[in-house]
Amino acid sequence: MLIEHQHPLNKSIMLSVLGAPNVGKSSLINYLVGSDLSIVTNKEQTTRNRFHCVFTVDRTEIILVDTPGLHKSSQELNKRMNQQAKEGSDGADINLLLLDLSRDLKKQLDNFIFHIGNNLKRTWIVFTKSDLIKGAEELDFSNFLAAAKEVIPTIEKHFVLSSESGDGVHLLTGDICDTAPSSPHLYTRGQMSNKNMRFFVCEYIRKQAFVLLKEEIPYEVAVVIEDYENVKKTDPESKIAARISASILVNRPSQRAIVVGKGGEMIKEIGTRARQSIEALLGEQVSLNLHVKVSGKWFKNNFVLEEIGLPRAENSARVWRK
Repeated sequence: MLIEHQHPLNKSIMLSVLGAPNVGKSSLINYLVGSDLSIVTNKEQTTRNRFHCVFTVDRTEIILVDTPGLHKSSQELNKRMNQQAKEGSDGADINLLLLDLSRDLKKQLDNFIFHIGNNLKRTWIVFTKSDLIKGAEELDFSNFLAAAKEVIPTIEKHFVLSSESGDGVHLLTGDICDTAPSSPHLYTRGQMSNKNMRFFVCEYIRKQAFVLLKEEIPYEVAVVIEDYENVKKTDPESKIAARISASILVNRPSQRAIVVGKGGEMIKEIGTRARQSIEALLGEQVSLNLHVKVSGKWFKNNFVLEEIGLPRAENSARVWRK
């Protein structure tokens, strides 16, 4: 009997998706995967963790490594997020460097080199948000690409696309499939990520906090799972697949009052929206119970940072444990 993921015609390729905040990394990944695995909001630095998103085209397995946006900051949380981005290219066959067409391209490239350097493996430049630029597909990038290749010699080709309209995405997908080497698949059929449901539950809750809360509060919010019970294991007939209890961590008591909201309206809305996203991914009903806890300066607390998947960075400061 032939094992599916070891079929002799299989191919597999891993690509890191790199760039500044809000250049469209998560939007492109979600478009390609066909599912909202990576959370997307209109706020910068929504993505905090590096993780794999997997899909297949015919017999080609494509593994995309989603990464946080590279940015300058001396805060411990941000240092660790940048470290996640830097490590995104580790083990990747190709680096996809995303540049937003609606912003200054040279500044984006300079920012990337400042954080990552120019010692990269094979690199493809992906110009995103073409739907915002009239005639984007006819733009001449020759001068910019010539200058870019002087600092990143491994740049091979470029693509112009929009994750909003889908224009140009098929050209990128086609070249990825053509480039992929023969290889057994690293993930089994139906597996979409190297992260488990607990991770995505936290992400979907945090997304709604980013969407619904204002000013600095979303950036001072973290989510941790207190309990995750797989109900179907003990009761196969249950209509509820899982009972989940999670805590939203905030920095100050005043923030707790805002997240809870008048009469508990805000926390209820966050929970309702997050539960709908979780159920859409699982395809089954879940029970979600949210709490809000004050954890002063959690973003400097090594215990909390490691719990949310952000280990120490190369330039980490001394941080305290719980």
